Amino acid sequence: MLATHNISFSYGMVQALRDVTMRFAPGQVTCVIGRNGVGKTTLMRTLMGLSRHSAGSVNLGERDVSKLAANQRAKAGIALVPQGRQIFPKLSVEENLRVGLQARTDGKRTIPDEIFELFPVLKQMAKRNGGDLSGGQQQQLAIGRALAGDPKVLLLDEPTEGIQPNVIQQIGHVLRMLVTERGMTVVLVEQYLDFVKEFGHAFYVMNRGRVVAEGATSGLTAEVVEEHLHV
Repeated sequence: MLATHNISFSYGMVQALRDVTMRFAPGQVTCVIGRNGVGKTTLMRTLMGLSRHSAGSVNLGERDVSKLAANQRAKAGIALVPQGRQIFPKLSVEENLRVGLQARTDGKRTIPDEIFELFPVLKQMAKRNGGDLSGGQQQQLAIGRALAGDPKVLLLDEPTEGIQPNVIQQIGHVLRMLVTERGMTVVLVEQYLDFVKEFGHAFYVMNRGRVVAEGATSGLTAEVVEEHLHV
């Protein structure tokens, strides 16, 4: 279980998160949705430890990880697939994946075969530079790099952005497998509501840094979308 309790965060005078309390259950894909600029990416950065909240706490199971730096949270079992992918364009696919191994605590320094089973294109292009891959392939690489660290919690910030439909479906099926077969906790920031409804189990809607709606994705009705998500 990953959870936040009344976390707040400000950029100078601008408060991006306001008393945000959320619970992300293992074996589920929990989706965080909302209009642009409501605090979703700030939330993900705060969960990962890239931004330090000014109040409240972040808990991984029974452990308060609020004071841990990002690299320490990675070793504790949290991995982030950032918005825009942020792969290393001048490193090969294989080298990018090896970066993810640094988060492992079992000493393993070989890329798990499972990653190539989930994303066969990464094995085919293992020696190519990351910057030479298409957007969809780079997204698969970013997810594979995160999984190389053997995380308990996988955070993904808009993984379907700018990706072709067949790869979107592949990513969705990979996430479904991770939660059903490995019991992983998956937290997904996503704008594509059809994807949320197909692959998500629970949702939170954010507005102006606050949680304004939550529930099972079966309850993500047209009324909720109209009230909180339409511009």
